[in-house]
Amino acid sequence: MSNDYRKTPEALSRLTDTQYRVTQEEGTEPAFRNAYWNNHEPGIYVDVVSGQPLFSSTDKYDSGTGWPSFTKPIEPDAVSTKKDWKLLLPRTEVRSSGADSHLGHVFPDGPRQAGGLRYCMNSAALRFVPASSLEDEGYGAYRHLFTTENQEHAS
Repeated sequence: MSNDYRKTPEALSRLTDTQYRVTQEEGTEPAFRNAYWNNHEPGIYVDVVSGQPLFSSTDKYDSGTGWPSFTKPIEPDAVSTKKDWKLLLPRTEVRSSGADSHLGHVFPDGPRQAGGLRYCMNSAALRFVPASSLEDEGYGAYRHLFTTENQEHAS
């Protein structure tokens, strides 16, 4: 993609305190008290800092954890991962590849038939773009994810 998804001072200045704490200070928002854990609308989730497309509702599932969970990123290179030793056991942190925003963590306990991964993300790190607004917001390249055939397949 030719878009530039870097972090800018302007983008950071638009973040709420929670969005800043999560994306820039590796914070975590409360389970079940966040914007997208229970969102079932078709669309994509983009980095709240840069607008980089990160995840699709076609890969979202209810993990029971209280955070939005996905089986994979929208593009393989949309995210990067690194080991996080902040708790007693190592976790794998997930960051946006463009703006290096902290998004959440990936765990090996996702749906086996979909690859076995659970990308457990913070809603505060994401902005939801409804499928009906993809073209208007410059994400028309992802329209194919929401064709009738793909919607039936995802259900």
